[in-house]
Amino acid sequence: MKTILVDLLFYTGTRGGMETYVRNLYPLMPTEGFRYIALASAELAQSDSSWFPGEVIDSGIRSTSRMGWALGELIAVPRWARKIRADLIHAPANVGPWKSRVPLVLTIQDLLPFRHPEFVAGRYVRLLRSLIRRAAKHASIIITISSASEADIVAYLDVQREEIVVTPLAGPSLVAEQRSTTPRASLLAMGNRLPHKNFEQLIRAIALIPEHERPLLILSGSSSEDPLAPLVAELRLDRWVELKKWIPDDELNLLYATASAVVVPTLFEGFGLPVLESMARGCPVICSDLPVLREVAGDAAVFFDPRDPASIADAIRSTLRDPAELARLSREGIERASGFTWAHTAALTAAAFQRGVE
Repeated sequence: MKTILVDLLFYTGTRGGMETYVRNLYPLMPTEGFRYIALASAELAQSDSSWFPGEVIDSGIRSTSRMGWALGELIAVPRWARKIRADLIHAPANVGPWKSRVPLVLTIQDLLPFRHPEFVAGRYVRLLRSLIRRAAKHASIIITISSASEADIVAYLDVQREEIVVTPLAGPSLVAEQRSTTPRASLLAMGNRLPHKNFEQLIRAIALIPEHERPLLILSGSSSEDPLAPLVAELRLDRWVELKKWIPDDELNLLYATASAVVVPTLFEGFGLPVLESMARGCPVICSDLPVLREVAGDAAVFFDPRDPASIADAIRSTLRDPAELARLSREGIERASGFTWAHTAALTAAAFQRGVE
């Protein structure tokens, strides 16, 4: 029986894709031959961790404190690995210990601080770069979630491809709900308000669409006073743009079922989970023309230039005008998404763990 210490110091409950990754991965990880122990942030320890298939240790470290989180990675993780006599550490959120006698498997979701440092706040970019680079150097195996991210890791971190395991993510395990039409066309967009999510350009694109065919945009994901509100007011789009906080699952499922399409205007992603989740639900996808999103969506999406509001507006207008295209996107999106499963992700991850402990 091999003991895996899972580094969940990053977990706040508001970190989107990284948390979706561990919540869907770990319930499906094999328990035969492996025992999992989570070193949890204070936030996770105080919330529902029933999805984790093993003991959860409260580190007492609040991941909302960047310095506390960083010190926890460098000190607490290797200390606990020694204490529980772990055979392997899994750090699933880009960073991990720099030194440890216990082998490290590091999941690098993306290299945003290297590819687009302008999107990372102030001096924090230097800290993140250092944490990622040193953890990658220490890791026995690096897991990543797309071929695009694999290429970035090779280019920026001087890692050989044979040290990297690509484990694509998956959408929700569900049967797509029956979609219903509404008199007013509507678009759904989701995500935090980090600059690379590019929601400002999406809002400007909505303003370019003539009022008689302008759809309602429902934009979720704000966790505080929404920084997009002044732009919505400036462009006088209050009737066409609804800014929401994170939406509960039952409400989100209803929005997926009734939205004309999901729009993903991002400038950078490690994978593009919102695209896959939308396709799995049968919701047509209109998204940025990025290599990683083409890797995920194939031909089952409509693409635009995310830096050009006119390109975004044209893609939205042409797609919403064409019922046959919307039906094709829905049908082919479901088929495309069915090829990505969390069981496959878990199997590839378990194989990486086995390599790490051999």
